[in-house]
Amino acid sequence: MTTEPRPRITIPTAPNLRDLGGWPTRDGGRTRTGLVFRSAELSGLTEEDLATFGELGLRTVCDLRTTHEIDAQPDVLPEGLTPTHLDVLADQEMAAPAEIREMFAQPALAGELLGDGQAERYFEQAYRDFVTLPSARTAYGWLFQSIADADGAPLLFHCATGKDRTGWATAALLLLLGVSEADVMEEYLQTNTDLLPMIQPWLDQFSAVGGDPELLRPIVGVQESYLEAALEQLRTSYGDVENYFTEGLGLSPQTVERLRSVLLESAD
Repeated sequence: MTTEPRPRITIPTAPNLRDLGGWPTRDGGRTRTGLVFRSAELSGLTEEDLATFGELGLRTVCDLRTTHEIDAQPDVLPEGLTPTHLDVLADQEMAAPAEIREMFAQPALAGELLGDGQAERYFEQAYRDFVTLPSARTAYGWLFQSIADADGAPLLFHCATGKDRTGWATAALLLLLGVSEADVMEEYLQTNTDLLPMIQPWLDQFSAVGGDPELLRPIVGVQESYLEAALEQLRTSYGDVENYFTEGLGLSPQTVERLRSVLLESAD
């Protein structure tokens, strides 16, 4: 971990791992460090990296993936730490964020599903579904309630690549805490840098089986239009982020205030 204003964490087998602390808020405060983390799946932690990962002091890990994804790539975690399963996409018959691995292995499937701008449309719709899908609302409600209930004990949440389901959870939480949309977008787009070490072998594999890597560009990273689609849906369905948390996710005003009191440092 470096001493940059926003902490950076480098664990080679835990890609896209970030601390959500260090972001300024509109009232001059800042999000606390060392409390909430995001990442990609944690199935590949080596023994050495597992020890480093353990130094984060996590008490809770929330896994936003489908049952199929978890069965294929179960988390490897420090002893005594058991993930909580919160399936964001349980109510979705076919969901682009959960189909990424299959597309890498099957060029024909990728061409059928991703060509002619379909990839962007799939993911923009997926992000709208993060806001409205019943299973998504249930999962995110449990996630944010868990963060409030943790009362400052470190918690990490993740999905498969840590960019979509995890990206929306991060964006929504930071917006609730008063981080500007511009900074939320900056944090979101950081995935395009942090995820590359995990994604490159998949791209190489896709090329090796005859696929065109250019076809995968819209799904291997994140785009502003994806997050903008979710924000547009939030405003359409709930008006603002506060109503999204209370009406959409069913959290009490007391829980919302607890999130702020635990996760924010006031301006000095």
